[in-house]
This record gives sequence, C-alpha cells and structure tokens, in this order.
Amino acid sequence: MSEKRLTHLDETGAAAMVDVSEKDITNRIARAGGYIEMRPETLAMILQGSAKKGDVIATARIAGIMAAKRCHELIPLCHPLLISKVAVDFQPDEKTSRIYVEAMVKISGKTGVEMEALTAVSIACLTLYDMCKAVDRGMIISDVKVLEKDGGKSGHYKL
Repeated sequence: MSEKRLTHLDETGAAAMVDVSEKDITNRIARAGGYIEMRPETLAMILQGSAKKGDVIATARIAGIMAAKRCHELIPLCHPLLISKVAVDFQPDEKTSRIYVEAMVKISGKTGVEMEALTAVSIACLTLYDMCKAVDRGMIISDVKVLEKDGGKSGHYKL
C-alpha cells in the first residue's frame, strides 16, 4: 500500500495551493448537510415567520449561497471557482426541534466543490443562530458533513 500524502503541503512541508492546471475539466457535484437544534418555541417562531429580524430561512438560504461562492476568500488554499449552481434547503423537524440544512454545489471544472458545500451549510446554520440568538442562545450546530461528491479522478463518494 502506497503512503498517501497531504495535497496542500509541498515537499518541504510548507502550505501550498494544489496545482490543478493539468487536471481535466469534469462535471462535479457535492452535497453537504448539518443540523441546528433549538428550543421548540424558537423553531415555532421561525416557522411562523415572527422573528424580529425577518424571514430567518430566506436570509439563511441567501447567506449559504453567498458563502459557497466566496469559499476561496474564507478558507486558505481553496481555489476560486466558477460555480454553476448552489442550492440550500431547510427541513424543519418539530418532533426533534431542529432544522436540517442541506447544500448542493455544482461546477464544470478542475477541482471539487466539497468545501463550498460544507461552507454553505455552516454559514446557513450560523445565520440561523445569529438571527435567533436573542431568544435562544443555547442552539447547537452539529453533524456538518459531506454527504456526497462526484466527478474528477477520485470518482463517486456517498456517505
């Protein structure tokens, strides 16, 4: 078995952006998901649209989309990408008093979009927290992870 090497380190161990210039352009997609848990009354406020700061879900969706597009500005060594599509969806669950957030990012390019999908979910959850923290500081963001990726040399991955 060959030893795997971290791709963001050069021969000397210094941080380096991966050179993707020789890679093929392929259709790539990534999906990520995560949860934000809150008190039942906080979730009810969100679903009723009665938060003082406005439409919490709509704002979090826009924040998630913007975050995916700006991932390269937030995470060192990420490539700036011409993203084709970003979708951020929310599934409230009144039984568990949490919202499941899922993001999907598509590109036709030389590098994957897992970081963009993860960033979209993280920022959408953080926006939900920010807009509701005045009424519920105990919200918990959890289980943010890559659900699926496809395209490129490494092929298909699904959790």
